[in-house]
Amino acid sequence: MEHIKSLPSFYFYCVSLVLYIVFSYPSYSGNNTSVNITATLPYVDVMHNGKNIRIKRIAEKGNIIDLDFAITSRPCPPYCIQPIKLAEGVETIGELEMLNYLKRIANDNSILVIDSRETKWLKTGMIPGAINISWDKLYNKTASDTEIANILQFNFNAVLTGKLWNFENAKTLIFYCNGPWCGQSPTNIRALLSIGYPSHRIKWYRGGMQNWKSFGLTTIKP
Repeated sequence: MEHIKSLPSFYFYCVSLVLYIVFSYPSYSGNNTSVNITATLPYVDVMHNGKNIRIKRIAEKGNIIDLDFAITSRPCPPYCIQPIKLAEGVETIGELEMLNYLKRIANDNSILVIDSRETKWLKTGMIPGAINISWDKLYNKTASDTEIANILQFNFNAVLTGKLWNFENAKTLIFYCNGPWCGQSPTNIRALLSIGYPSHRIKWYRGGMQNWKSFGLTTIKP
């Protein structure tokens, strides 16, 4: 025990978690049981870069959340807890709603799921079916007007008419980042609202990668 106490707190946490799993869940010692998404939904097939990807939950015994998302004491700012309701008219969604949008994008090009995290975070994996548009490429303090305009036109299907944006045929955007403590996708959502993007065409998966991984759902490397 003296040796364990001398370990850095992060590793002590890992040891404690493993012991908790072993002694609190004896059923893990047997064969794996079904770990469905819901009682009637074992998996969801989605398209990613032209390939079919099956999203399901990890069924391996003793699987725990990635250590990248195990830290609880992140400094605020910038890692502050985000509200449930981000802005008027913007719907906050959960995992099942996200899965429904991911299923639809194969046959509906009016929907776009956006991973708004910086490139350095993508090593932890991303949600299949999403595209990565780093938050700083859509933020007027870190990107030029031209860079933002290109994304609005070529990715989001907005049309620039004179000096005004026409969002009549703009896509429905589903944003996510690292989790309820991540401000990257909220920054983009607020920026889009400020230029008139319709709030009913913006959705926010607040749980992000933190929740996605806590449920053991499939991720892919970019």
